[in-house]
Amino acid sequence: MMTNLFSVFDPSTTLFNLSLNWLSTFIGLLIIPSSFWLMPNRFQIIWNKILITLHKEFKLLLNSSDHNGSTLMFISLFSLIMFNNFLGLFPYIFTSTSHLTLTLTLAFPLWLSFMIYGWFNHTQHMFAHLVPQGTPNILMPFMVCIETISNVIRPGTLAVRLTANMIAGHLLLTLLGNTGPMSTSYIILSLILITQIALLVLESAVAIIQSYVFAVLSTLYSSEVN
Repeated sequence: MMTNLFSVFDPSTTLFNLSLNWLSTFIGLLIIPSSFWLMPNRFQIIWNKILITLHKEFKLLLNSSDHNGSTLMFISLFSLIMFNNFLGLFPYIFTSTSHLTLTLTLAFPLWLSFMIYGWFNHTQHMFAHLVPQGTPNILMPFMVCIETISNVIRPGTLAVRLTANMIAGHLLLTLLGNTGPMSTSYIILSLILITQIALLVLESAVAIIQSYVFAVLSTLYSSEVN
């Protein structure tokens, strides 16, 4: 039962199908019609407002007025993760964000680039960041160790947070989907159906929230090294 349950996250075993599974990460560039980008419509206007709001917020988090390129990077990261989170809610579509292979690939290079930039350009600031202001002298060695460990595990926490939330919701949806057909009572079947719809709405919210959290935390990590 556990093998069948977690098999919903397994890509196909053959090399050709495996490639197509991971290509679903970028399938949005193929299925979104060109008219969406060329002709303004309701969805494009709403999406543009969301992007402008994110741009202003990320710009504020970066504490500078000349970070348009950086905000574009984090907005693109938000869009990529959110799109793949929503793709996973559709039947028979591979959920790439439920795998550490993708989430850690996004989180680790970002964190590593921030660290390299910070230690090479703001070395004194990075050393000062290891000891919070007002720390007693006797606790300074311990705070350095704690802050170092906290800093090192950041890419892992970013990746695991997104993956765990995607896996948890999909497991609940799978459990309810497998329980429904085995039920003989119409009342129980109706309750399962209502619960699954409510859970699907919740997972849609989680898809947006987790992509937002990933992008905001990446922005905060970037602002700490400047």
